[in-house]
Amino acid sequence: MSSDRRFDRSARYLNRELSWLEFDRRVLEQASDPAMPLLERVRFLAISASNLDEFFMVRVGGLWMLARQGRAQRDISGRTPREQLAAIAERVRELVDRQYALWERELEPALARAGLQRLTWEELNAESRRHVERVWEDEVLPLLTPRAVFPDEPWPRLAGLTLHMAARIRRPAEGPWLGGEGWAIVAIPRSLPRWFALPDEGLLRFVLIEDLVRGFAARLWPGAEVLDTAMFRITRNADLELAEDQAADLLAGMEDILAARRESDVVRLEIDAGVPPATAEWLRAGLGVPAAHVTRAPGPLGLADLMRMADLPGAERLRFAPWPPADPAGWRRGEPLMPQLARRDMLLYAPFESYDPVVQFIEEAADDPDVLAIKQTLYRTSRNSPVIAALIRAAENGKQVTAVVELKARFDEERNIEWARALERAGVQVIAGVRGYKVHAKCCLIVRREAGGIRRYVHFGTGNYNERTARQYCDISLLSASDDYGADAAAFFNAVTGLAQPCAFRRIEMAPLGLRRRLLELIEGERRHAEAGGRARIVAKMNSLSDRELIDALYAASRAGVDITLLVRGICCLRPGVRGLSERIRVVSVVDRFLEHARIFWFHRGGDPAIFISSADWMPRNLDKRVELLIEVVDPAARRRLESILDVCAADNVQAWELRPDGTYERRRPPSRGTRVRSQQRLYELAQRAARLAQQAGRRRLDPYRLEVGRGGGPAQAPGSAVQRPRSSQSRQRASATARR
Repeated sequence: MSSDRRFDRSARYLNRELSWLEFDRRVLEQASDPAMPLLERVRFLAISASNLDEFFMVRVGGLWMLARQGRAQRDISGRTPREQLAAIAERVRELVDRQYALWERELEPALARAGLQRLTWEELNAESRRHVERVWEDEVLPLLTPRAVFPDEPWPRLAGLTLHMAARIRRPAEGPWLGGEGWAIVAIPRSLPRWFALPDEGLLRFVLIEDLVRGFAARLWPGAEVLDTAMFRITRNADLELAEDQAADLLAGMEDILAARRESDVVRLEIDAGVPPATAEWLRAGLGVPAAHVTRAPGPLGLADLMRMADLPGAERLRFAPWPPADPAGWRRGEPLMPQLARRDMLLYAPFESYDPVVQFIEEAADDPDVLAIKQTLYRTSRNSPVIAALIRAAENGKQVTAVVELKARFDEERNIEWARALERAGVQVIAGVRGYKVHAKCCLIVRREAGGIRRYVHFGTGNYNERTARQYCDISLLSASDDYGADAAAFFNAVTGLAQPCAFRRIEMAPLGLRRRLLELIEGERRHAEAGGRARIVAKMNSLSDRELIDALYAASRAGVDITLLVRGICCLRPGVRGLSERIRVVSVVDRFLEHARIFWFHRGGDPAIFISSADWMPRNLDKRVELLIEVVDPAARRRLESILDVCAADNVQAWELRPDGTYERRRPPSRGTRVRSQQRLYELAQRAARLAQQAGRRRLDPYRLEVGRGGGPAQAPGSAVQRPRSSQSRQRASATARR
């Protein structure tokens, strides 16, 4: 698609890496909100720090390798790797300064006032010293192993994201070892708690593990003098890929990658702010870290560890009030699921609704004597996954079970290798991904013998088969016994497991085959409707948008008169609101207590709207390097439900941010006299109401979301314009009666 020559790359596109950091800034702003419960603020600070760890592992590491190799190719915004690294260093410095200022000036003092107080080594009284001495002798010292660092020998291999203490020591001249000064490093194992509670009544006082190790440092080197110590933490490059054309055994190849990751380049060094310059330089040079990637922290290193504090038992008053998930409307708990699906499709939105139907779907199939086969993709699962247990049980029950286990799911490779081997031992046919691609699609197909013949049941999802993350990630699940979906799912699995060229799908599209083309066709269709003088509109919800071809298509649609609302949680390389380029595009990001993760795409299509769910973001890797699915939703009630979700998210004026043309985000504020819309709270309330209405209706077919969509059968045009808007006087009467109940 031709581009407008008036706009060069830097004017058309935002840098992906800086957009990632902008998302982390929005997360950090949650931690800055005084209206939020205290431990939830601590949690968001920990998430911000964890995001930054991942950013250095998977993005900075790759850019650094390109820069070291002298590569000068430019990214979508026109920057070279070195230019990106320079911009990143400046932005990260600002972000880290804000993190520690927030911790030291606001959160730590507020925690102390709430009864959660950190004491330094110097603040410990005699009773506390005796207590921590017992902890040191019994729990800590047995796990510590100092390692000497000699000037003429290679540095020891140090683990990433692990606290270490460097100590400069002076040994006496007499004795078996040479006298003089030297260095040693002590790793503090992650198996140890980050903090230890101190004896106290009514308060929770604690000491950090690093303060304890420093305080007893002299006991690690009896007879020597500890001159000074320095706490530090490193981040290693995790952007390593398997050369699959050279790996005869994918399992063994992935184990090699995991081993290489433990010894990869150090891309970030965090050290205490008070470390002497000579010690800091010794660490930097020894670890081979660029000066721009050294962070001096004025507080505890590894703020991501604060996540454990946020989950502290017994401190519920300092956290959000619980939002227990509702039972999805139409699901009858305790009854067999497949007969329910034979009557109608079921769409659920976790975590507002229970994920139990999805687990039941697979567990029921494992034990059902009429089920002949189960085929499923697995990307990330929980540690004690009931889904994996059900697949193993199904194989042991004599069913034909096929599991496509993606071994290259970053940071879950080790767990997936373990699951793959356990499944194979049980007799499951394990497909270790697809050579050259990551299988990111979320699909489960169940083949069942019934009175009328063979019937297929399908689950499609936007999130992983992980019942734990389903409590925190907003994701769509579609369960169906539709013949179209069943035929498409069967063709999909044949393509993945047997490399068969699928015939034309009925209701889905698959990357890398036709998904990109289908999205471009849908966007182009809206452009043509606008040019013909008709109404044209696109609403798309996703995690990230960085694909240049799709961005250009959206720009062309905007110039033709298409109204475009993009609900993009994280990375967005499109510049909205640029005159002559993207005036009709707005980009909204919602950041709240749950992680926005669902992908929903809506196209007006000349008054005959099409709506889809998908496993894929609009990024080159998803469309070209991954196996993904795009699923058209046809059930009327499910369509209205998805339109309701888009409507409410677009209307958010409490937890939503709007992207400006310069790449920064501005937080929306509710109008002084208008409707206050916090989308996640509204969606939770809708799910609870739908469950109540469904329970009252019994077995009657019910669409409790009919009232929640905008006029014209689509999401609302403007923020808040369709929130809880009845469609007729009869609907208003029903809504009024419901409110009274």
